[in-house]
Amino acid sequence: MSPTRTTGAATTGATGTAAEVELVIGGMTCASCAARIEKKLNRMDGVEATVNYATEKAKVSYRGADVAVEDLIATVEATGYTATPPAPAPVAAADGTHTGEDTAEDAADAELRPLRQRLTTAVLLSVPVIAMAMIPALQFDYWQWLSLTLAAPVVTYAAWPFHRAAWTNARHGAATMDTLISVGVSAAFLWSLWALFFGTAGMPGMTHPFELTIARTDGAGNIYLEAAAGVTAFILAGRYFEARSKRKAGAALRALLELGAKDVTVLRDGGEVTIPTAQLRTGDHFLVRPGEKIATDGTVVDGSSAIDASMLTGESVPVEVTVGDPVTGATLNAGGRLVVQATRVGADTQLARMARMVEDAQNGKAAAQRLADKISAVFVPVVIALALATLGFWLGNGAGLTAAFTAAVAVLIIACPCALGLATPTALMVGTGRGAQLGILIKGPEVLESTRRADTIVLDKTGTVTTGRMTLLGTHTADGTDETEVLRLAGALEHASEHPIAQAVATAAAERTGALPTPEDFANVPGLGVQGIVEGHAVLVGRAKLLAEWEIHLPEDLEQAKEAAEAAGRTAIAVAWDGRARAVLEVADAVKDTSPEAIRRLRALGLTPLLLTGDNKAVAHAVAKEVGIGPDQVIADVMPEDKVDVVKKLQAEGRSVAMVGDGVNDAAALAQADLGLAMGTGTDAAIEAGDLTLVRGDLRTAADAIRLARRTLTTIRVNLFWAFAYNVAALPLAAAGLLNPMIAGAAMAFSSVFVVGNSLRLRSFRAS
Repeated sequence: MSPTRTTGAATTGATGTAAEVELVIGGMTCASCAARIEKKLNRMDGVEATVNYATEKAKVSYRGADVAVEDLIATVEATGYTATPPAPAPVAAADGTHTGEDTAEDAADAELRPLRQRLTTAVLLSVPVIAMAMIPALQFDYWQWLSLTLAAPVVTYAAWPFHRAAWTNARHGAATMDTLISVGVSAAFLWSLWALFFGTAGMPGMTHPFELTIARTDGAGNIYLEAAAGVTAFILAGRYFEARSKRKAGAALRALLELGAKDVTVLRDGGEVTIPTAQLRTGDHFLVRPGEKIATDGTVVDGSSAIDASMLTGESVPVEVTVGDPVTGATLNAGGRLVVQATRVGADTQLARMARMVEDAQNGKAAAQRLADKISAVFVPVVIALALATLGFWLGNGAGLTAAFTAAVAVLIIACPCALGLATPTALMVGTGRGAQLGILIKGPEVLESTRRADTIVLDKTGTVTTGRMTLLGTHTADGTDETEVLRLAGALEHASEHPIAQAVATAAAERTGALPTPEDFANVPGLGVQGIVEGHAVLVGRAKLLAEWEIHLPEDLEQAKEAAEAAGRTAIAVAWDGRARAVLEVADAVKDTSPEAIRRLRALGLTPLLLTGDNKAVAHAVAKEVGIGPDQVIADVMPEDKVDVVKKLQAEGRSVAMVGDGVNDAAALAQADLGLAMGTGTDAAIEAGDLTLVRGDLRTAADAIRLARRTLTTIRVNLFWAFAYNVAALPLAAAGLLNPMIAGAAMAFSSVFVVGNSLRLRSFRAS
């Protein structure tokens, strides 16, 4: 959100009408943090808030007469977190770069760097600590003191984020996984200190033998440094990979901004001046040469051309424009020279409005509640209460202070989620790694839940179901006319044109007939086609209207072929030479060979496919019929902003919507959908807005992606179950004071090995 919008919200609020502001939230460590902030904000009179953990933003609607932005910030800070107005929107510098974008990148790096440093420290120091504790052969004299030296930085420096979060939560009467991690790690470390300095664990020759027996012990000869250091390293690894995926949350907006032209040639004082696009003003006249992007929204004041707007509008056929026609910024001039008068610049352009739509859709998504955080909301307080109850029970039964504390600390240590720290990251790493091998990129754990719930899949047509480029699909010749000669003469003339439809004909002609002759004369007729002399023949290629101007009319069979092509949503091109109509060529955006099979696979996964396109109904229904989608499942003539509305409408009907797209026009809808699948052959904006990226651009991969995501989610759920089941099963033994440290260590190791082994099974996933 730009500073202007924020200021506007505050000003509007002063009048008592509804206002809206977006706050950047800092200090959140899990989804339950977002839920707590959201709950506090919604308790304020006249406030409706949605806090997104992934993007670290809060979108707040409020009544300005009762609440000010400062009050909202104060409430967030009172909850134990930070809140600030959003950073300024990216501003184009003189060199065309975006300073706001650089600031965002620097901030992301600054946040990730300390986490990476803590993880590196924890891993390097924890490995020898765990090895010495678990391998008796490495337990030389005074090994326990080396373990203490190595574990101390891990428990203090590396685990500091957990301790800080636990303290913040405690001040506000809350408990999360951070609380359990901090208490468990601290208890294991502090008890080890007591055993080393005041017990018998510090004596020379002390070892941890592998004894598979259950016996009551006073704990004075046992240390738990490997548990304290190992848990810290495992959990930090999970947090680091999570932070890396969150860092991409704002990339969709940066990708949209990158689509626009960086520089523009402005006509001033009879000359041409090149300036950064950010310096354009409404009313300026600027030049757009063939192959250049249009700098901003405007109206053509001189020239005519074909505009390729497919990446912005989804329309596969280039649009012919001439004087007086509107053009949109970031679209491509595929034909002649244009002079355009700027009508909208900066934040008012269609591209900027679409960027805001992506941002709004992202912030409107409900924060995904991780399963571990849900369980920990109950599990953590229960464990702490059980540890205190164990301490009180043994003290009350005269077991002695040492034995009582041993049992209480054992409860905390056995509950400390070692395998839990591996459950999600290992399955994600293996699942996403296997996905990458198959051309599927999964962005994070929130995506997996969405794949399980999805029941409807919306398919963008251009570039998703179809190839996204014009292709010659059919040739109809008049009696006595050779098809090869038609393609040679028409292809030679079209080769001299830059129009995408002309290039489709020229490409097909070159592939089928070989080298094309060079026209002796060539002329482009704006909006109608081309004409020229090829090998001594006067050739016309274009609309039937072009032939009619030369008093040439299509015979009945070619007229029927033309009408049939247009009824099927294809572009019909007439070819004539030497005063006679010779052929009709059919050009269209061809359906990918793999699309029909992909539709069958998606249906087999329980998904209902819908075809969504900006093209007309004839084109849409023809494509739908070819791939096996019913006419009642086609939505055509849809403008870019309306695609979001279509997704919202389906969601309002109770459907869980997956969306597959590849263009800028799909980016906002991909962000709004419960599950966004972006074709990797499409634009960066679509890819960054999607939850899953299909690198190969093959729609069949969408079915494989959903199957892989569902399999990965199932693996994570199984991992979490066994991680918790191990803790719950061992808690009674710990509370009874019967937990041998080596059995606890072996059980914890087995739990971790099981989780890793279960995750590695994802490597066997095969594309169907």
